[in-house]
Amino acid sequence: MTSESSDLYPVTRLAAVREATAEAGLSALLLTPGPDLRYVTGYSALPLERLTCLAVPADGDAFLMVPRLELPAAQHSPAARLGVEFVPWDETDDPYAHVAKRLGRADTVGLADHMWAMQSLRFRSAMPDTEQVLAGTVLAALRSRKSPAEAAALREAGAAIDAVHAQVPGLLRPGRTEREVGRDIADAIIASGHATVDFVIVASGPNGASPHHDLSDRVIEPGDAVVVDIGGTMPSGYCSDSTRTYSVGEPPADFTAYYDVLQRAQDAACAAVRPGVTCESIDAAARQVIAEAGYGDHFIHRTGHGIGIETHEEPYIVSGNTTPLAEGNAFSVEPGIYLPGRHGARIEDIVICGAHGGERLNNRPRDLVVV
Repeated sequence: MTSESSDLYPVTRLAAVREATAEAGLSALLLTPGPDLRYVTGYSALPLERLTCLAVPADGDAFLMVPRLELPAAQHSPAARLGVEFVPWDETDDPYAHVAKRLGRADTVGLADHMWAMQSLRFRSAMPDTEQVLAGTVLAALRSRKSPAEAAALREAGAAIDAVHAQVPGLLRPGRTEREVGRDIADAIIASGHATVDFVIVASGPNGASPHHDLSDRVIEPGDAVVVDIGGTMPSGYCSDSTRTYSVGEPPADFTAYYDVLQRAQDAACAAVRPGVTCESIDAAARQVIAEAGYGDHFIHRTGHGIGIETHEEPYIVSGNTTPLAEGNAFSVEPGIYLPGRHGARIEDIVICGAHGGERLNNRPRDLVVV
C-alpha cells in the first residue's frame, strides 16, 4: 500500500459511509465487487458468482464476506487496513444466509448499484422482509465530491490522456481505417500510463454524426472531420475521458461554420462552473450558444457526466438536474453538434469545481486540428 493509495482510499472513509447510511435511514449497505466497494475500501475484487460482499451496518461493525479461495487477495488489498472482520466462507456454505444472520433485523438495505441481479435476488430470498434500495442513495453524494488526493489522481489521468491526443495527428492519414487508428490509440493509452483502455471512438466523416460510434472499417478520406473520444483507467483506479475533433485536410465549409459555435459553447459552459450553480445551468450555458446559432436540434445529448472511479457517475450535467455544484465535483463538459449523414464534432474536457470556479484537467488545443 503506497501513501498515494492511502490518501485515495483513506481509512476514515468507512466511518463516513456508516454515518451517511444511518442518516439516510438505512439499516446497512451491502457492497459487492465494483466501483462502490472499491470507493469504500480500495479493494478491486473480482466479480464472481461466489459472493464477495462488504456489509456496513448503520449501527455495528462492518464485515467482509469473502470466498475462502479469495481470502489471500482480500488480505493483501487496501481493505486490510480498515480493521473490518474478514469472514471467509466455504463452497458448501450459504453466504447470503450468513450475511442476513449477522445483520439481524434489517428494515432497509442499500445494494451496490452494480450488484448482479442474481445476487440481489439471493439477498431478497435470505431477507424477505427487508426492503432493497440502491446504495447510490448514500454513496453518490460522497463519491461526487473529490478529495484533494482524488483531484490529483484525475489531473494525472487528464495529463495522460492529453499525451495520447498529442499523438493522434500523426495517426490520422487518408487510406487508414478507423479500426487501424483505434488500435494505435489503444496502444498509446497503455503507453501513457493507463492500466486499462476503457473506450476508443474514432468517428470519421458521416460516422462523426453518431456520438457513440465505436470503430469501423471505414477508410478515412481527405476532407474528413474525425471525432476522437478516448479514455482509460489509471493504476490509481481513476479515469480519463477527453474528446478532440480533427480534420484530415481542409474540412467541408458547413463543418467549419459550426465548429466555432461549438468552441464558444464549450467555453461558456466551462466559464459557468462554480459552487452553488445548478448542474442544469451548466448544460444551459452550452445549449444556449448552440441554439442561438441555429444548431439546437443537432445537440442531442447532455452536456456532461461526473467522473472518478467510473467514467460515468454523479453529477450529470443535464436539463432537469437542479442539484447545485459543490466544491470537488468533477465532470465532463462536452457539447457536440451532429449533422446526420454528413459529419459531427465534439469538444470534451474534464472540469473540477473549485472554490471560485472550474479547473480544466485537459489542456490540449481546442481549435480544430488540421492534419
